[in-house]
Amino acid sequence: MPNLASSGDAASLETPRLLLRRWRDEDLDGIAAVNAQPEVMRHIHGGRTLDRAETAERLATYRRHWDEYGFGLYAVELRETGELAGFTGLAVPTFLPEIMPAVEIGWRLGQAHWGRGFATEAARAVVAHTRAELGLRRLVSIHVVGNEASARVMVKLGMSLERETVQPDTGRRVRVYAMDL
Repeated sequence: MPNLASSGDAASLETPRLLLRRWRDEDLDGIAAVNAQPEVMRHIHGGRTLDRAETAERLATYRRHWDEYGFGLYAVELRETGELAGFTGLAVPTFLPEIMPAVEIGWRLGQAHWGRGFATEAARAVVAHTRAELGLRRLVSIHVVGNEASARVMVKLGMSLERETVQPDTGRRVRVYAMDL
């Protein structure tokens, strides 16, 4: 079970290896570096990398989401080094209207952090916090068909395949996994 710790006006979650926290201005370069990696973005946003300015817009959106919903995407920091590895957390998946209303759990880590269990560790902390504190009854997670690494994390979280459909704005086939809380 993660520890809920107060960090100024923002909550953070701690796992044995990770700190999940609210975004800071100084995170821009770190998350821009993640978003610039073609392999990271292969299954996201139509496979297009994001530049620094686009990433800055996304960070502003992530912060507004926290203000609007009281939950959002956390910056994922390695506790040992303080390095920003990527993000995990909750979002409202308006890009897939057929499953609305819904709350999605998602993650994105830089390629150097793949294969070490960080996505699963961070996502489990978010699920535990969601169960204990947020009062949500269900979570979904969505991945582009072919992104089997994300599908494995979803299964490790206890999610089950609910449907396969097409994302309207990209035409890509996606799979929706779900779990009751």
